[in-house]
Amino acid sequence: SGPLLLLLDDDLPPVASKPTGSIPAQNVPSCPANCTCPAEETVDCSGLDLYIFPSNISAGIQHLSLQNNQLQELPYNELSRLASLRTLNLHNNHIDSEGLPDEAFESLQSLQYIYLANNKLSVAPQYLPSTLRIVDLAANRLTCIYPLTFGHKPGLRSVYMHNNQLNNTGLPFDAFNGSDAVSTLILSSNRLTYLPQNLPRATVRLHLQNNRISRIPKGALSSQWRLRELYLQNNNLTNDDGAYGSLFHVPAGLPANIVILHLGRNRLSALPPERLSRVRGLQYLLLQSNALTASRVHPEAFSRLRALHTLHLYNNQLERVPPGLPRRVRSLMLLHNQIAHIGLHDFAATYTLAELNLSYNRLYSAHIHRLAFRKLRRLESLDISGNQLTLLPAGLPASLQVLHLQKNQLNSLSPELLANLTMLKELHLAHNRLRISSISPGTWQELHSLKVRWSVYMRASSFASQRVRSCF
Repeated sequence: SGPLLLLLDDDLPPVASKPTGSIPAQNVPSCPANCTCPAEETVDCSGLDLYIFPSNISAGIQHLSLQNNQLQELPYNELSRLASLRTLNLHNNHIDSEGLPDEAFESLQSLQYIYLANNKLSVAPQYLPSTLRIVDLAANRLTCIYPLTFGHKPGLRSVYMHNNQLNNTGLPFDAFNGSDAVSTLILSSNRLTYLPQNLPRATVRLHLQNNRISRIPKGALSSQWRLRELYLQNNNLTNDDGAYGSLFHVPAGLPANIVILHLGRNRLSALPPERLSRVRGLQYLLLQSNALTASRVHPEAFSRLRALHTLHLYNNQLERVPPGLPRRVRSLMLLHNQIAHIGLHDFAATYTLAELNLSYNRLYSAHIHRLAFRKLRRLESLDISGNQLTLLPAGLPASLQVLHLQKNQLNSLSPELLANLTMLKELHLAHNRLRISSISPGTWQELHSLKVRWSVYMRASSFASQRVRSCF
């Protein structure tokens, strides 16, 4: 894969870890048995296999960690005493909605961080304090959110609700009213069938992957002018009319400031013109694992994406290199398609390309134009493994540092095709038809930094005289 470090799974909220160098419990008054209290305002009872909420916690504490225990309920009379509490970590217990009273958090008017992930909640708390900044309710069984669960919290920044059972009816229209500062909203791995509306206007990162979304209501994103990252992979987005004009899978009116758009693992079959044109700051476009064909990628689909540097089109149904590739793309993933030939002009405009992956297509040596790579003067990594090549492609750029040719049908190597590759460091040749006799003398003469990976049956000693490092 490319240099992209996304991703592509759910972001995890920061959770305070057990402090090191803790002051022994006996040195801090009112520290519960077996817990650690590094300061008067902090109590850490994590990982103690507790079944009952500790009863002798000082009323003035600010940070309480109870994660990784066996708690099933939160007693209101104990929790309500902790009016100064700022951080409450209940991650990974067995708390269900019956064990969480409706008024459980009413007295905690200083609470800023609450972690309730990995419990057994079926409905969200009806009320959470307005002082909250981070709420983590991930990996529960939530089917319902209430207006005051997340609403009317001006300081709320991050909400994590991934891995629940939410559908659109369980997420009310006013769920985030009065919480306009939410910048991270994680709703992935739920049961949503369309993109929720009336989302916080400050949202920067919106994760909706692994749902059942089949449509984007018109105008659903019109107010999200701060949105930078939109993850919609592994949904049911598709087009149902076979035309360019009414495609829902690439939503019209995308916010202009989006940097990352992830639409992988849907059912997209076409890229129409103009749909991406206003997203001029887009840098990462991830379209892998769809049903795209080159004939339905419009030549103008990428024409205005001048900041786009990473394009993933792997695992589609491309029969050739798509037309109109972004001019400044640096990482292009075309592996696992049906590309059968590479023409003279396919990469003529992609001058900045540094990483190109064409592995596992249907390429034959005779169907790669001898000047196909002539313009790629910044190309550092080329992967053409898993094809049907019998010869090393001609005209490879001198900038190349890594070349993958394993799992082809190569039967010979000659100095002429490698002489220009003086910067080559890795050459992968395993699982071909090469024999010692098919490699011409002097093939490695100019490749002083090269490391070659051979098939297991070829002996490194056979190449020692040619001054090249070999790996098995």
